[in-house]
Amino acid sequence: MVLKLSGEAFADPETGFGIDASIVARVAEETAAAAEEFEAEIAVVVGGGNIFRGMAGATRGMDRARADYMGMLATVINALALHDAFEAVGQQSRVQTAITMAQVAEPYIPRRAIRHLEKGRIVVFAAGTGNPYFTTDTTAALRAAEIGAGAILKGTHSGVDGIYSADPRLDADAVKLTSISHLDVLNRGLKVMDSTAITFCMDNQLPIIVFDVSAPGNIRRVFQGEPIGTLVHAKES
Repeated sequence: MVLKLSGEAFADPETGFGIDASIVARVAEETAAAAEEFEAEIAVVVGGGNIFRGMAGATRGMDRARADYMGMLATVINALALHDAFEAVGQQSRVQTAITMAQVAEPYIPRRAIRHLEKGRIVVFAAGTGNPYFTTDTTAALRAAEIGAGAILKGTHSGVDGIYSADPRLDADAVKLTSISHLDVLNRGLKVMDSTAITFCMDNQLPIIVFDVSAPGNIRRVFQGEPIGTLVHAKES
C-alpha cells in the first residue's frame, strides 16, 4: 500500500503551518501498528504544503520550477520528521528521495525500496518525482505503480471523510460518494487528486481510497477494510 499524506496533515492546527510533533507521532504510531497487525508492506508519500508550496510561490512571481524545487525540499523535512517518529515507536523505516542528498536519505531506487518493504521496513518517499510541475499526488501514483502497490490510501486532513458531490464545507446538500470510477472523478471535476494522478491511476488500474487521516484510529480502519471513506476504482466495462 502507498499512504499519501499532505504536508498540511502535519501542520499545527492553530496556524496551519509547521510541524506538530504530536500529530506526526500519532500518524507514525498508527501506521506502524497497522503494518504489524495486518502484516502490510507500507510506503508513504509526503507533501510539503505545511512548509512551502511551489504553486503558491509561483503565484507570487517566483520562477515556477525553482518554487517547485523548494517545495520538494519541504517534503524532505516532513519525511525526516516522520522517519524519526517511526524510529521512536520501534518501527524500522527508510527515507528515499528523488533528489540525491546522501547525508540525510537514500536515493530513490525502486528495487531497494521493494527490498526494504519485504524486510518489514516502512519506506517514506520524499522530494516528489524529482521534477518540477508534478504534484506529490502524481508521485504517489507513480511510486505505487513502480513498487507494485495494491492501492493508494489518500489521507485527507480537513475533516472531510471522503469524496462528496460538492464541497461539504460550502454546500449543505453535498452527498458523500462511497464508490466512484476514475473516469467519473475526471468528468465531474471532483477535487480528489490532480488530474494527472487520477489519469495515471486509471490507466494503471490503481484503486484509491480517500479517507480522513486526521481522525484517530482511521489508519487502522482503512487497513482493516472498513468502508470509512470513498473508493475510486476502474470503470466497469
